[in-house]
Amino acid sequence: MFSKDKLPILILLFLAGVINYLDRSALSIGAPFIKEDLHLSATQMGIIFSSFSVGYAIFNFIGGMASDKYGAKLTLFVAMIVWSLFSGAIALAVGFTSLIVIRVLFGMGEGPLSATISKMVNNWFPSDQRASAVGLTNSGTPLGGAISGPIVGFIAITFSWKISFIFIMIIGLVWALLWWKFVKEKPAASSQKEKVVKMDQVSQERRPLTFYLKQKTVLFTAFAFFAYNYILFFFLTWFPSYLVDARHMDVKEMSVITMIPWIVGFIGLASGGFVSDFVFKKFTNKGVLFSRKVVLVTCLFISAVCIGGAGLVTTTVSAVTLVAFSVFFLYLTGAIYWAIVQDVVEQKSVGSVGGFMHFLANTAGIIGPALTGYLVDRSGSFTSAFLLAGGLAVFASLSVIRFVRPIKYPNSKKTDLNMSI
Repeated sequence: MFSKDKLPILILLFLAGVINYLDRSALSIGAPFIKEDLHLSATQMGIIFSSFSVGYAIFNFIGGMASDKYGAKLTLFVAMIVWSLFSGAIALAVGFTSLIVIRVLFGMGEGPLSATISKMVNNWFPSDQRASAVGLTNSGTPLGGAISGPIVGFIAITFSWKISFIFIMIIGLVWALLWWKFVKEKPAASSQKEKVVKMDQVSQERRPLTFYLKQKTVLFTAFAFFAYNYILFFFLTWFPSYLVDARHMDVKEMSVITMIPWIVGFIGLASGGFVSDFVFKKFTNKGVLFSRKVVLVTCLFISAVCIGGAGLVTTTVSAVTLVAFSVFFLYLTGAIYWAIVQDVVEQKSVGSVGGFMHFLANTAGIIGPALTGYLVDRSGSFTSAFLLAGGLAVFASLSVIRFVRPIKYPNSKKTDLNMSI
Protein backbone atom coordinates (compact mmCIF):
# COMPACT_ATOMS: atom_id res chain seq x y z
CA MET A 1 0.00 0.00 0.00
CA PHE A 2 2.81 2.40 0.91
CA SER A 3 5.86 2.93 -1.31
CA LYS A 4 9.34 2.03 -0.09
CA ASP A 5 10.48 5.62 0.31
CA LYS A 6 7.70 6.18 2.86
CA LEU A 7 8.50 3.15 5.04
CA PRO A 8 11.32 4.80 7.08
CA ILE A 9 8.93 7.63 7.94
CA LEU A 10 6.23 5.19 9.07
CA ILE A 11 8.66 3.06 11.09
CA LEU A 12 10.39 5.91 12.91
CA LEU A 13 7.15 7.75 13.66
CA PHE A 14 5.70 4.47 14.94
CA LEU A 15 8.74 4.01 17.22
CA ALA A 16 8.43 7.62 18.40
CA GLY A 17 4.91 6.78 19.57
CA VAL A 18 6.16 3.66 21.34
CA ILE A 19 8.80 5.68 23.20
CA ASN A 20 6.32 8.47 23.92
CA TYR A 21 3.92 6.22 25.80
CA LEU A 22 6.65 4.10 27.32
CA ASP A 23 7.95 7.30 28.91
CA ARG A 24 4.49 8.63 29.75
CA SER A 25 3.15 5.39 31.23
CA ALA A 26 6.22 4.80 33.37
CA LEU A 27 4.99 7.12 36.13
CA SER A 28 1.61 5.39 36.46
CA ILE A 29 3.27 1.95 36.60
CA GLY A 30 5.79 3.19 39.17
CA ALA A 31 3.14 5.17 41.08
CA PRO A 32 2.67 2.63 43.90
CA PHE A 33 6.44 2.73 44.58
CA ILE A 34 6.75 6.50 44.16
CA LYS A 35 3.67 7.18 46.28
CA GLU A 36 5.13 5.11 49.12
CA ASP A 37 8.72 6.38 48.85
CA LEU A 38 7.75 10.07 48.65
CA HIS A 39 4.75 9.81 51.02
CA LEU A 40 2.12 11.12 48.58
CA SER A 41 -1.70 11.00 48.88
CA ALA A 42 -4.08 10.05 46.05
CA THR A 43 -4.96 13.73 45.58
CA GLN A 44 -1.28 14.69 45.35
CA MET A 45 -0.62 11.84 42.92
CA GLY A 46 -3.55 13.04 40.80
CA ILE A 47 -2.11 16.57 40.71
CA ILE A 48 1.26 15.16 39.66
CA PHE A 49 -0.40 13.17 36.87
CA SER A 50 -2.23 16.32 35.76
CA SER A 51 0.86 18.53 35.89
CA PHE A 52 2.23 16.70 32.85
CA SER A 53 -0.67 18.00 30.76
CA VAL A 54 -0.05 21.64 31.70
CA GLY A 55 3.16 21.68 29.69
CA TYR A 56 1.88 19.10 27.23
CA ALA A 57 -1.29 20.96 26.21
CA ILE A 58 0.46 24.30 25.75
CA PHE A 59 3.18 22.76 23.60
CA ASN A 60 0.64 20.86 21.50
CA PHE A 61 -0.18 24.28 20.06
CA ILE A 62 3.35 25.70 20.11
CA GLY A 63 4.74 22.48 18.63
CA GLY A 64 2.19 22.57 15.82
CA MET A 65 3.12 26.15 14.97
CA ALA A 66 6.82 25.23 15.12
CA SER A 67 6.29 22.34 12.70
CA ASP A 68 4.71 24.76 10.19
CA LYS A 69 7.49 27.32 10.62
CA TYR A 70 10.64 25.25 11.19
CA GLY A 71 9.61 21.86 9.81
CA ALA A 72 8.36 18.66 11.42
CA LYS A 73 11.77 16.97 11.31
CA LEU A 74 13.58 19.57 13.43
CA THR A 75 10.64 20.08 15.77
CA LEU A 76 10.32 16.37 16.58
CA PHE A 77 14.10 15.96 16.93
CA VAL A 78 14.28 18.69 19.57
CA ALA A 79 11.11 17.45 21.28
CA MET A 80 12.43 13.89 21.62
CA ILE A 81 15.68 15.08 23.20
CA VAL A 82 13.88 17.37 25.66
CA TRP A 83 11.28 14.86 26.80
CA SER A 84 13.84 12.04 27.09
CA LEU A 85 16.08 14.14 29.34
CA PHE A 86 13.20 15.13 31.61
CA SER A 87 11.89 11.59 31.68
CA GLY A 88 15.26 10.57 33.09
CA ALA A 89 15.16 13.52 35.47
CA ILE A 90 12.17 11.97 37.28
CA ALA A 91 14.74 9.74 38.97
CA LEU A 92 16.09 12.90 40.66
CA ALA A 93 12.73 13.88 42.20
CA VAL A 94 12.73 14.19 45.98
CA GLY A 95 9.13 15.15 46.68
CA PHE A 96 5.80 16.53 45.54
CA THR A 97 7.05 19.91 44.24
CA SER A 98 10.05 18.57 42.34
CA LEU A 99 7.89 15.93 40.65
CA ILE A 100 5.43 18.59 39.49
CA VAL A 101 8.19 20.77 37.99
CA ILE A 102 9.82 17.84 36.20
CA ARG A 103 6.50 16.54 34.88
CA VAL A 104 5.52 19.96 33.49
CA LEU A 105 8.85 20.20 31.64
CA PHE A 106 8.52 16.59 30.50
CA GLY A 107 5.05 17.40 29.13
CA MET A 108 6.43 20.41 27.25
CA GLY A 109 8.86 18.09 25.50
CA GLU A 110 6.18 15.56 24.52
CA GLY A 111 3.68 18.23 23.44
CA PRO A 112 4.75 18.59 19.77
CA LEU A 113 4.63 14.85 18.93
CA SER A 114 1.11 14.41 17.54
CA ALA A 115 1.09 17.67 15.58
CA THR A 116 4.47 16.87 14.03
CA ILE A 117 3.30 13.36 13.12
CA SER A 118 0.25 14.91 11.46
CA LYS A 119 2.43 17.43 9.61
CA MET A 120 4.88 14.74 8.49
CA VAL A 121 2.04 12.54 7.23
CA ASN A 122 0.57 15.52 5.38
CA ASN A 123 3.97 16.15 3.75
CA TRP A 124 4.47 12.56 2.62
CA PHE A 125 1.06 10.95 1.97
CA PRO A 126 -1.91 11.68 -0.34
CA SER A 127 -5.33 12.26 1.22
CA ASP A 128 -6.66 8.75 0.55
CA GLN A 129 -3.80 7.26 2.62
CA ARG A 130 -3.54 9.79 5.43
CA ALA A 131 -5.96 8.26 7.93
CA SER A 132 -4.25 4.89 7.46
CA ALA A 133 -0.80 6.45 7.86
CA VAL A 134 -1.82 8.44 10.95
CA GLY A 135 -3.39 5.33 12.46
CA LEU A 136 -0.30 3.20 11.83
CA THR A 137 2.18 5.77 13.13
CA ASN A 138 0.12 6.57 16.22
CA SER A 139 -0.50 2.89 16.95
CA GLY A 140 2.95 2.84 18.49
CA THR A 141 1.55 4.73 21.50
CA PRO A 142 -0.61 1.94 22.96
CA LEU A 143 2.18 -0.53 22.23
CA GLY A 144 4.46 1.68 24.32
CA GLY A 145 1.84 1.65 27.06
CA ALA A 146 1.64 -2.14 26.84
CA ILE A 147 5.36 -2.77 27.22
CA SER A 148 5.82 -0.14 29.92
CA GLY A 149 4.10 -2.38 32.47
CA PRO A 150 6.48 -5.34 32.23
CA ILE A 151 9.58 -3.17 31.66
CA VAL A 152 9.03 -0.63 34.43
CA GLY A 153 7.50 -3.22 36.77
CA PHE A 154 10.43 -5.62 36.32
CA ILE A 155 13.11 -2.94 36.70
CA ALA A 156 11.35 -1.38 39.71
CA ILE A 157 11.03 -4.74 41.49
CA THR A 158 14.53 -5.93 40.56
CA PHE A 159 16.47 -2.69 40.96
CA SER A 160 14.63 0.56 41.59
CA TRP A 161 11.86 2.63 40.04
CA LYS A 162 14.46 5.32 39.41
CA ILE A 163 16.55 3.05 37.17
CA SER A 164 13.57 2.49 34.85
CA PHE A 165 13.41 6.20 34.03
CA ILE A 166 17.13 6.33 33.21
CA PHE A 167 16.74 3.32 30.91
CA ILE A 168 13.89 4.80 28.85
CA MET A 169 15.73 8.14 28.62
CA ILE A 170 18.58 6.40 26.78
CA ILE A 171 16.15 4.79 24.32
CA GLY A 172 14.74 8.20 23.38
CA LEU A 173 18.15 9.74 22.78
CA VAL A 174 19.13 6.89 20.45
CA TRP A 175 15.91 7.39 18.45
CA ALA A 176 16.67 11.11 18.04
CA LEU A 177 20.01 10.33 16.41
CA LEU A 178 18.41 7.89 13.95
CA TRP A 179 15.64 10.37 13.11
CA TRP A 180 18.07 13.17 12.31
CA LYS A 181 20.27 10.94 10.18
CA PHE A 182 17.70 9.07 8.05
CA VAL A 183 14.64 11.31 7.64
CA LYS A 184 13.89 14.14 5.19
CA GLU A 185 11.26 16.83 5.73
CA LYS A 186 9.53 16.08 2.42
CA PRO A 187 9.90 13.53 -0.39
CA ALA A 188 12.25 14.57 -3.17
CA ALA A 189 9.36 14.76 -5.64
CA SER A 190 5.62 14.23 -5.23
CA SER A 191 3.70 12.41 -7.90
CA GLN A 192 1.26 14.36 -10.03
CA LYS A 193 -1.56 12.25 -8.61
CA GLU A 194 -0.75 13.32 -5.07
CA LYS A 195 -0.65 16.95 -6.11
CA VAL A 196 -4.06 16.69 -7.74
CA VAL A 197 -5.55 15.08 -4.64
CA LYS A 198 -4.24 17.87 -2.45
CA MET A 199 -5.43 20.61 -4.78
CA ASP A 200 -8.90 19.08 -4.94
CA GLN A 201 -9.07 18.59 -1.21
CA VAL A 202 -9.00 22.14 0.15
CA SER A 203 -8.17 25.65 -0.96
CA GLN A 204 -4.45 26.26 -1.25
CA GLU A 205 -4.83 29.89 -0.26
CA ARG A 206 -3.33 30.42 3.20
CA ARG A 207 -5.81 31.84 5.68
CA PRO A 208 -5.07 33.31 9.11
CA LEU A 209 -5.17 30.91 12.03
CA THR A 210 -8.02 32.89 13.56
CA PHE A 211 -10.22 31.82 10.64
CA TYR A 212 -9.96 28.20 11.76
CA LEU A 213 -10.21 28.90 15.48
CA LYS A 214 -13.77 30.14 14.92
CA GLN A 215 -14.92 27.11 12.92
CA LYS A 216 -17.40 24.76 14.64
CA THR A 217 -15.85 21.81 12.83
CA VAL A 218 -12.48 22.49 14.49
CA LEU A 219 -13.98 23.29 17.91
CA PHE A 220 -16.30 20.29 18.13
CA THR A 221 -13.71 17.92 16.72
CA ALA A 222 -11.51 19.23 19.53
CA PHE A 223 -14.34 18.59 22.02
CA ALA A 224 -14.67 14.99 20.84
CA PHE A 225 -10.88 14.71 21.12
CA PHE A 226 -11.19 16.13 24.67
CA ALA A 227 -13.59 13.31 25.61
CA TYR A 228 -11.24 10.79 23.96
CA ASN A 229 -8.34 12.12 26.01
CA TYR A 230 -10.37 12.23 29.21
CA ILE A 231 -10.94 8.46 28.97
CA LEU A 232 -7.37 7.89 27.78
CA PHE A 233 -5.75 9.87 30.60
CA PHE A 234 -8.09 8.28 33.14
CA PHE A 235 -6.90 4.88 31.93
CA LEU A 236 -3.29 5.95 31.44
CA THR A 237 -2.82 7.51 34.87
CA TRP A 238 -5.22 5.73 37.25
CA PHE A 239 -5.88 2.22 35.90
CA PRO A 240 -2.75 0.67 37.51
CA SER A 241 -3.62 2.24 40.86
CA TYR A 242 -7.25 1.08 40.43
CA LEU A 243 -6.05 -2.51 40.01
CA VAL A 244 -3.84 -2.28 43.10
CA ASP A 245 -6.14 -0.27 45.39
CA ALA A 246 -9.64 -1.35 44.33
CA ARG A 247 -8.95 -4.84 42.96
CA HIS A 248 -6.15 -5.68 45.43
CA MET A 249 -3.60 -6.92 42.90
CA ASP A 250 0.10 -6.90 43.65
CA VAL A 251 2.45 -4.90 41.43
CA LYS A 252 3.58 -7.97 39.47
CA GLU A 253 0.01 -8.96 38.59
CA MET A 254 -0.90 -5.36 37.79
CA SER A 255 2.06 -4.98 35.43
CA VAL A 256 0.83 -7.92 33.36
CA ILE A 257 -2.89 -7.07 33.43
CA THR A 258 -2.30 -3.50 32.23
CA MET A 259 -0.91 -4.95 29.00
CA ILE A 260 -4.31 -6.30 27.92
CA PRO A 261 -6.14 -2.99 27.20
CA TRP A 262 -2.99 -1.56 25.62
CA ILE A 263 -2.61 -4.48 23.22
CA VAL A 264 -6.23 -4.31 22.03
CA GLY A 265 -5.80 -0.52 21.83
CA PHE A 266 -2.82 -1.03 19.55
CA ILE A 267 -5.01 -3.15 17.23
CA GLY A 268 -7.75 -0.50 17.32
CA LEU A 269 -5.48 2.44 16.55
CA ALA A 270 -3.58 0.60 13.82
CA SER A 271 -6.81 -0.42 12.09
CA GLY A 272 -8.95 2.68 12.72
CA GLY A 273 -7.44 4.72 9.91
CA PHE A 274 -7.82 1.83 7.47
CA VAL A 275 -11.47 1.48 8.48
CA SER A 276 -12.08 5.17 7.81
CA ASP A 277 -10.23 5.12 4.48
CA PHE A 278 -12.14 1.95 3.52
CA VAL A 279 -15.50 3.58 4.30
CA PHE A 280 -14.43 6.62 2.28
CA LYS A 281 -13.55 4.51 -0.75
CA LYS A 282 -16.82 2.54 -0.49
CA PHE A 283 -18.97 5.64 -0.11
CA THR A 284 -17.07 8.18 -2.19
CA ASN A 285 -20.30 9.93 -3.14
CA LYS A 286 -20.98 10.62 0.54
CA GLY A 287 -17.69 12.48 0.96
CA VAL A 288 -14.58 12.03 3.06
CA LEU A 289 -16.06 13.72 6.13
CA PHE A 290 -18.90 11.18 6.15
CA SER A 291 -16.43 8.31 6.55
CA ARG A 292 -14.61 10.09 9.37
CA LYS A 293 -17.81 10.86 11.28
CA VAL A 294 -19.27 7.36 10.95
CA VAL A 295 -16.21 5.83 12.61
CA LEU A 296 -15.82 8.62 15.19
CA VAL A 297 -19.42 8.75 16.39
CA THR A 298 -20.02 4.99 16.50
CA CYS A 299 -16.78 3.99 18.19
CA LEU A 300 -16.59 6.86 20.69
CA PHE A 301 -20.14 6.10 21.83
CA ILE A 302 -19.38 2.38 22.33
CA SER A 303 -16.19 3.27 24.20
CA ALA A 304 -18.19 5.55 26.49
CA VAL A 305 -20.71 2.83 27.35
CA CYS A 306 -17.93 0.34 28.11
CA ILE A 307 -15.91 2.65 30.38
CA GLY A 308 -19.05 3.67 32.27
CA GLY A 309 -20.04 0.02 32.69
CA ALA A 310 -16.59 -0.85 34.02
CA GLY A 311 -17.31 1.29 37.05
CA LEU A 312 -20.48 -0.65 37.88
CA VAL A 313 -19.41 -4.30 37.55
CA THR A 314 -18.33 -6.27 40.58
CA THR A 315 -15.64 -8.64 39.32
CA THR A 316 -12.07 -7.91 38.23
CA VAL A 317 -12.42 -9.95 35.04
CA SER A 318 -15.49 -8.03 33.88
CA ALA A 319 -13.94 -4.66 34.79
CA VAL A 320 -10.71 -5.38 32.88
CA THR A 321 -12.70 -6.77 29.92
CA LEU A 322 -14.89 -3.66 29.69
CA VAL A 323 -11.89 -1.35 30.02
CA ALA A 324 -10.14 -3.31 27.25
CA PHE A 325 -13.19 -2.95 24.97
CA SER A 326 -13.41 0.73 25.81
CA VAL A 327 -9.76 1.30 24.91
CA PHE A 328 -10.15 -0.70 21.69
CA PHE A 329 -13.12 1.34 20.43
CA LEU A 330 -11.56 4.55 21.73
CA TYR A 331 -8.41 3.92 19.73
CA LEU A 332 -10.42 3.11 16.61
CA THR A 333 -11.15 6.85 16.59
CA GLY A 334 -7.55 7.86 17.31
CA ALA A 335 -6.58 8.69 13.72
CA ILE A 336 -9.89 10.34 12.86
CA TYR A 337 -9.41 13.65 14.69
CA TRP A 338 -6.19 14.28 12.80
CA ALA A 339 -7.66 13.03 9.53
CA ILE A 340 -10.55 15.51 9.80
CA VAL A 341 -8.08 18.38 10.21
CA GLN A 342 -6.02 17.19 7.26
CA ASP A 343 -9.16 16.82 5.14
CA VAL A 344 -10.62 20.28 5.74
CA VAL A 345 -7.58 22.48 6.44
CA GLU A 346 -5.10 23.79 3.88
CA GLN A 347 -1.67 22.16 4.01
CA LYS A 348 0.26 25.21 5.22
CA SER A 349 -1.94 25.44 8.33
CA VAL A 350 -2.29 21.75 9.21
CA GLY A 351 0.37 21.86 11.94
CA SER A 352 -1.00 24.98 13.64
CA VAL A 353 -4.66 23.98 13.48
CA GLY A 354 -3.90 20.41 14.54
CA GLY A 355 -1.78 21.74 17.41
CA PHE A 356 -4.59 24.05 18.53
CA MET A 357 -7.09 21.19 18.44
CA HIS A 358 -4.69 19.00 20.39
CA PHE A 359 -4.14 21.78 22.93
CA LEU A 360 -7.87 22.02 23.63
CA ALA A 361 -8.19 18.24 23.75
CA ASN A 362 -5.37 17.81 26.20
CA THR A 363 -6.81 20.13 28.79
CA ALA A 364 -8.58 16.84 29.63
CA GLY A 365 -5.22 15.61 30.85
CA ILE A 366 -5.04 18.54 33.26
CA ILE A 367 -8.60 18.21 34.55
CA GLY A 368 -9.17 14.44 34.45
CA PRO A 369 -6.41 12.90 36.60
CA ALA A 370 -6.69 15.55 39.33
CA LEU A 371 -10.49 15.29 39.38
CA THR A 372 -10.24 11.50 39.54
CA GLY A 373 -7.89 11.68 42.51
CA TYR A 374 -10.29 14.05 44.26
CA LEU A 375 -13.30 11.80 43.57
CA VAL A 376 -11.44 8.74 44.83
CA ASP A 377 -10.41 10.50 48.05
CA ARG A 378 -13.93 11.82 48.65
CA SER A 379 -15.93 8.72 47.70
CA GLY A 380 -13.47 5.99 48.54
CA SER A 381 -14.08 4.27 45.18
CA PHE A 382 -13.53 4.70 41.43
CA THR A 383 -17.19 4.29 40.39
CA SER A 384 -18.04 7.98 39.96
CA ALA A 385 -14.84 8.56 37.99
CA PHE A 386 -15.73 5.77 35.53
CA LEU A 387 -19.26 7.11 35.05
CA LEU A 388 -18.07 10.69 34.52
CA ALA A 389 -15.63 9.58 31.80
CA GLY A 390 -18.35 7.61 30.00
CA GLY A 391 -20.98 10.34 30.22
CA LEU A 392 -18.67 12.97 28.79
CA ALA A 393 -17.85 10.81 25.75
CA VAL A 394 -21.53 10.09 25.05
CA PHE A 395 -22.24 13.82 24.93
CA ALA A 396 -19.20 14.45 22.69
CA SER A 397 -20.15 11.74 20.18
CA LEU A 398 -23.64 13.23 19.80
CA SER A 399 -22.15 16.71 19.35
CA VAL A 400 -20.07 15.51 16.40
CA ILE A 401 -23.23 14.50 14.53
CA ARG A 402 -24.70 17.97 14.94
CA PHE A 403 -21.76 20.34 14.60
CA VAL A 404 -18.91 18.78 12.55
CA ARG A 405 -19.61 20.03 9.03
CA PRO A 406 -17.56 21.04 5.99
CA ILE A 407 -15.69 24.31 6.43
CA LYS A 408 -17.00 27.01 4.11
CA TYR A 409 -14.17 28.86 2.42
CA PRO A 410 -15.22 32.32 1.19
CA ASN A 411 -14.18 33.10 -2.39
CA SER A 412 -12.60 29.72 -3.04
CA LYS A 413 -13.49 26.87 -5.36
CA LYS A 414 -13.88 23.58 -3.55
CA THR A 415 -14.97 20.14 -4.55
CA ASP A 416 -17.74 18.21 -2.84
CA LEU A 417 -15.33 15.82 -1.12
CA ASN A 418 -16.30 17.07 2.33
CA MET A 419 -20.04 16.38 2.25
CA SER A 420 -21.33 15.51 5.70
CA ILE A 421 -23.96 13.29 7.24
